[in-house]
Amino acid sequence: MTTSEVMAELKRLGDPRQLKMYANHAAKGERFGVKVSDMKVIAKKLKGHQAVALELYRTGNLDAMYLAGLAVDCQQMTRQELEAWAKAADWGLISEYTVAFTAAEGPFARELALKWIDSPKESVATSGWNTYSGWLALTDDSKLDLPEIGRLLQRVEKEIAKAPNRVRYCMNGFVIAVGAYVKPMLAKAKATAKKIGKVDVDVGDTSCKVPLALDAIRKLESTGRVGKKRKTMWC
Repeated sequence: MTTSEVMAELKRLGDPRQLKMYANHAAKGERFGVKVSDMKVIAKKLKGHQAVALELYRTGNLDAMYLAGLAVDCQQMTRQELEAWAKAADWGLISEYTVAFTAAEGPFARELALKWIDSPKESVATSGWNTYSGWLALTDDSKLDLPEIGRLLQRVEKEIAKAPNRVRYCMNGFVIAVGAYVKPMLAKAKATAKKIGKVDVDVGDTSCKVPLALDAIRKLESTGRVGKKRKTMWC
C-alpha cells in the first residue's frame, strides 16, 4: 500500500463516535477517527514498509501518526527520526503512547528518555517519562541502572506537584512502572508512591481517572506479578 492509499483507507474507516472521543481527549490536528482495531488490520499490511510508515507520521494526521507507530520497525528507527516524532507530537495519545512505545522498543530508549524528560515542552517531557517507563517494562533488571532509577523517583517526589498537567500523569505512571517491573526497587517505589499520594490531573471531558500509585503497586504485588517483564508495549 502507498501512503495515499493508506490515507484514503483511513478516511473511509473514519467513525463519528471515535472522532467525538478524540475531541473529548482534547485532540489537536486533522483526524478521521479510526478505531485501533481497524488500524491493526492495516498495520499488518504495512509491516516491512518502513518508508511508508514514516511518511504516514509526517502527514500530521492523528490516525496516520498512530498507525505509523503500529507499523514501524522500532529497531530501525534512528535518533533523528525519533526526535522528529517527539517534536511533532502535540497530542497525548501520540506523545505518551505512539512516540514513547516506539522509542522504548528501540536501541535509544534510555538515552532519549533522559533527554526528553528535561524538555520544557510538556508533550516531549511526557514522551520522556513514558519512554523510560516502557524501557523498564521491557528490560531485564541486570541491565538497568538502579541508582539512576532511584534518583528519578526522588525527582518525581520533589517536582510532581509543580509539574505540567500531563507530566504529572506520566510521572505518576513512572512510579507505578518502577514498582511493577523493577523488583529490586519495589520498596523505594512504594515509599515514593506513599509520599506523592493522590496526583491531581485535568483529564478533560473524559471518564479517565488517575490511579493511586501505591494502590496500583500493592495490587500487582498481591497477585505476584511484580518484576514480570513485557515482550512489547503495544497491546
